[in-house]
Amino acid sequence: MWMRGGTSKGAFFLADDLPADTTERDALLLRVMGSPDPRQIDGMGGANPLTSKVAVVRKSERPGVDVDYLFLQVFVDKALVSAAQNCGNMLAGVGPFAIERGLKSAQSASTEIRIFMENTGQVAVASVSTPDGQVSYAGEVRIDGVPGTAAAIPLVFEDTAGSSCGALLPSGNAVDRICGVDVTLIDNGMPCVILDAADFGLDGTEIPAALDENAALKARLEEIRLAVGLLMNLGDVSKSSVPKMTLVSPPRAGGVISTRSFIPHRCHDAIGVLAAVSVASACLLPEGPAARLAAPTSGTERLVSVEHPTGEFTVIARLDENGNLARSGVVRTARKLMDGVVF
Repeated sequence: MWMRGGTSKGAFFLADDLPADTTERDALLLRVMGSPDPRQIDGMGGANPLTSKVAVVRKSERPGVDVDYLFLQVFVDKALVSAAQNCGNMLAGVGPFAIERGLKSAQSASTEIRIFMENTGQVAVASVSTPDGQVSYAGEVRIDGVPGTAAAIPLVFEDTAGSSCGALLPSGNAVDRICGVDVTLIDNGMPCVILDAADFGLDGTEIPAALDENAALKARLEEIRLAVGLLMNLGDVSKSSVPKMTLVSPPRAGGVISTRSFIPHRCHDAIGVLAAVSVASACLLPEGPAARLAAPTSGTERLVSVEHPTGEFTVIARLDENGNLARSGVVRTARKLMDGVVF
């Protein structure tokens, strides 16, 4: 099944329909997407990392969990399929897909689905609109980066802090000095390196295409990315899609922070779900580039609006009695695009 999940798009497979051997599975997925080729002309991929994604879903045998979800990033111009990261946008399609494929029975008006995210070992809870016992994709919710409106799919993340790096702040610091630049190394569902755009001579309003053409900037970001791999408990990241490099600047459109996110070598037209959660978490720290530039927020439940090149992304952050982040959530949408056979 081909689906849009959030601001991403890709193939959703039942795990049993793919080869059990990882090498065979990856070879099949490269052929399905048409990689490696910058146009992906001989496959279904859309010549962009955001449209070359795969969700592998199975009925879960874990207590209190409905389905297991493995995210795979199929690289566009490399013969590489990576499970190194999660994807919160594709996650938005997992609940509807599970109901469509009979892995979970629909309830009345809404069906809650508990999803184990295999990439990071955490659980997300999705609420899917199911009037009349069937998935409804129609609704009035608009998310930036997607035209039109659709049914809301609220996603609540449980225990995502340190999902890949072992701790929310894997280095133990809110601020580290790396290659002469102050950074925040953070992982609240997605390992991110938060940097002040001004430290690179940027004001944070640049369009993604201009940043992609800035070879000096991308070389500098990669230098920092490679340097933080060990500090973030990720090891050698030279062939990895994480950590994501996120430039932050003061908000311009009434949000809390403005971002330009690299994934990791191409500037995102928006921002990933879990990257937005990590950025929002950085805004709530006592110090660091994001904390310094963020507009103030207050209360035990905070709406952190993360601005990006094509709009904004609101993260719902719930704090405990000590002011620490206890739980985070987002609202996404999804749509079934095609159900059939891919060769």
